[in-house]
Amino acid sequence: MEKKIYSLDIGGKTMTAEFNDWADQAHGSVLLRYGNSTVLATVVMSARESEKDYFPLTVDYEEKFYAAGAILGSRFMRREGRPSDEAVLSGRIVDRTIRPLFPKGIKRDVQVIITVLSIDEYDTDVLAVNAASLAVATSNIPWNGPVSAMRIGQEAGSDAFIVNPTYVQRTEGVEVLDLLACGKDGLINMIEVGAKEVSEETLEKGLARASEEIEKIQAWQKKIIAETGKQKVEFKAPVMTPEMEAAFAEIVEPKLKASGGTLPKQDLGPMKSEWMKLATEKLPDIAPGRLDAYYEERLDAYVHDIATKEGKRVDGRAFDQIRPLFAQAGGISPIIHGSGLFYRGETHVLGALTLGGPGDAQLMDTIEYQETKKTFMLHYNFPPFSVGETGRVGGMNRRATGHGALAEKALRVVLPTKDVFPYTIRIVCESLASNGSTSMASVCAGTLALMDAGVPIKKPVAGIAMGMMSDAKAGVYKVLTDIQGPEDHHGDMDFKVAGTIDGVTAVQMDVKVEGVPLKVLTEAFAQAKKARMQILDVIEKEIPEPRTDISPRAPKILTTHVKVDQIGLVIGPGGKTINGIRERTLCDDITIEEDGTVFITGKQGTAEAALKEISDLTREYLVGDRFEGPVVRMMDFGAFVKISSNQDGLVHVSEVAPFRIEKISDAIKIGDVVPVVLKEIDEKGRYNLSIKAADPEWAAKKGLKPSTAGDYGRSNNNERRRRI
Repeated sequence: MEKKIYSLDIGGKTMTAEFNDWADQAHGSVLLRYGNSTVLATVVMSARESEKDYFPLTVDYEEKFYAAGAILGSRFMRREGRPSDEAVLSGRIVDRTIRPLFPKGIKRDVQVIITVLSIDEYDTDVLAVNAASLAVATSNIPWNGPVSAMRIGQEAGSDAFIVNPTYVQRTEGVEVLDLLACGKDGLINMIEVGAKEVSEETLEKGLARASEEIEKIQAWQKKIIAETGKQKVEFKAPVMTPEMEAAFAEIVEPKLKASGGTLPKQDLGPMKSEWMKLATEKLPDIAPGRLDAYYEERLDAYVHDIATKEGKRVDGRAFDQIRPLFAQAGGISPIIHGSGLFYRGETHVLGALTLGGPGDAQLMDTIEYQETKKTFMLHYNFPPFSVGETGRVGGMNRRATGHGALAEKALRVVLPTKDVFPYTIRIVCESLASNGSTSMASVCAGTLALMDAGVPIKKPVAGIAMGMMSDAKAGVYKVLTDIQGPEDHHGDMDFKVAGTIDGVTAVQMDVKVEGVPLKVLTEAFAQAKKARMQILDVIEKEIPEPRTDISPRAPKILTTHVKVDQIGLVIGPGGKTINGIRERTLCDDITIEEDGTVFITGKQGTAEAALKEISDLTREYLVGDRFEGPVVRMMDFGAFVKISSNQDGLVHVSEVAPFRIEKISDAIKIGDVVPVVLKEIDEKGRYNLSIKAADPEWAAKKGLKPSTAGDYGRSNNNERRRRI
C-alpha cells in the first residue's frame, strides 16, 4: 500500500492527512485524523454534463455504528437505515462550505462522500469539512479551494477561547459558546453557532480567533496540494451570445425598466416563464437549461446593481427596514396545548406546541449520542402551497431538517430546567406562506407557542435573516435587513441571527461568494440586533410573559423521590408492580430516573392516584403514625385495617376500647372506616394497630359497653400474633 502522510499541530492536537490507495478509483480521497476521530473523504465527478439547470453537487455524510465501537439499532434491524438528523446536519455543513467555490456554470455531477471511521473526543463535522476540502483540492475537479473549518468554544466566566473543544467540554453544560466557522484567505464563508445569550462582540472576537486558526490549516492544505494535487480539468463557463443578449433586451429589459427597480416576488415567476417561452421560440438552437441560466445571471446582476449602484432594494425598503410584523399567541384551537402565529411581510409561520411526559422523550441512538433522551423537539415543515406551487407532500428533506434544527437550537437555551418543568416539549412549525427566512419566523412562532403553553421560558427569542449585495471589483457592499425571496436567491449572503434581549442564541450563515470579510459581519450583527429588538417588542406586546397555567388538555406531571434502593420495589419483578399501578390508576406514564426521581404523567386525577400508590408503597412507617382506614378482614381475635394501598395491620380486639369487648364483631364490621395508631412493628415486619390509642372515646361514641366476662387473659396473647 502506498501512502503519504502530512501532519499539523492545531489546538493542542495533531491533525494527520493520509493519502493512500484505499479508494484509488475515486478522483480524490484522503484519510483525515484528529485525536482518535477519523474520516475518509472521497470525491468523484461525472464524465458528462447534467441536463439539470443547476449545479448537481451531492454531499453524503455516512455514519456507521462501528465508528463508535457499538452495535446499535432495534432488536430486529442492526444495519444502519436513513441518515440521522446529526448526519444530515453535518453533511449540510460540508455542502454549504464547499459549494460556493465551484466555478459558476459547472453542470457535471459531483459527489462528495464523508465516511466516519471512528469518533471519540472530537466531533467529526469540522474534520469532514477539512477532509472534503483536501479531497476536492487534490483531485482533478475544478474548484477554487482549499477552505478550512475550525470550532471555537468558550466556557462561562472566561474570556479565553477554546480551540476545537472536546465532546466533554461541549456537553457538560459549562460552555456558553459553540462556534463553527469555515473560510479562506481571511474570509468567512460558513458559520454555525449555538450560544447562551452571548454578545455580538464576543461572537466577533470568536470569529476572529477562528480565522487565525483557519489560516494555519489553509497554509498546510496549500502545501499538500502543491505536492500531491492533480492537474485540474479545464472548465470554460458558457459564454453569452449576442442573440441571447438581444433577446433579453427585447423580452425582459423593458419590464425591468418599467418596474423602476421594484420586483415583487409574485411578478418574477410570470416574467421568467415569458422569457423561457419567447426565448425558446427565438433561439431554438440554444438549450433551455442555458437560457434559464442566462436569465438568472442577468437578473442576479440587475438586483446587485440596484443595491450597490442605486442604493435601492427590489421592494423599495430601506436597507435596515423590516417588513410589517404580526404576532398572535393562542387562539388557534382549544385542543392545541400552545400556539403562535407570526408574520413578517409575506412570510407566515404557525407554531403548534404539544406537552408530554418524560416518557415521551425521543431516544437518541446515534454514534454521537448513544441512548440519550431528547426532551425538546422542533420540527419544521415547508409544504408546496407556501410558495404557491404544487408538489410532493410528506416526508423530510435536508433543508427542512436543517431549518428545524436551527430554530430548535435558538430556543433550547431559554427553556426551564427539568426540575422546574419536567415536560417533554414538541413544537411543529408550519410554513404557511414564504417570502424569505421561514426558519427565523419559526423561532418567533415557536417563542409565541412556548409562552402561550405556559412554559416558563427565561426570555422570548426572536430571529432575523440578513443579506448582502456586493461588487467585489468596486469594493462595494450593502448589508440588507430582513431579506425576502429575490434577495435570498440572488444575494451573496444569508446570515441568520436569533437571540434574546440580552444576547445571541444561534447563528447560521451561507454565502454564494467565496467569503465575507469580518468587518461586514460586524455590520450585519449590529443591524440584526436592531431588528431583533423590534421583533421582540412586537412579541412582548402580544404576550408579555408565559401564561401562568398550562392547557387543561395537557397532561399533569407530578414529581416525587424514592430512595435508590426502593427503585426495584416500585418497578417490581419484570415491571409487574409499576405496570399494575399504571393499569389500576389509568395514568399515562411513570418514569423513574437513576437517582430515584419519579415523574408521573396523567389526566383527570390519574396522576394523583398513581402518586398515592407509589407514596404508600415506599413510605417508611414509624410507631406512633396515625391513619384512618377501612376494615378489610375480620378474624375472631381482631380486624385488619387497610392503612395504605398496599399495607394493612391488625387491630386486636383488646385494642378497640379501653374496656373488654367480647367479640370484635360487636364493635366493627367490614367496610367501617376507623382511626388507628401504629402501636408496634414486630420482628417479622407485621403491623399492630390500636383504635383506643388513636381515639380513647371512639368506643363510647359507637355506644359500646364493657363485657362482663372479665379482663383479657394471657392465653389471648399468642392468638393475637396469628395471621390468617
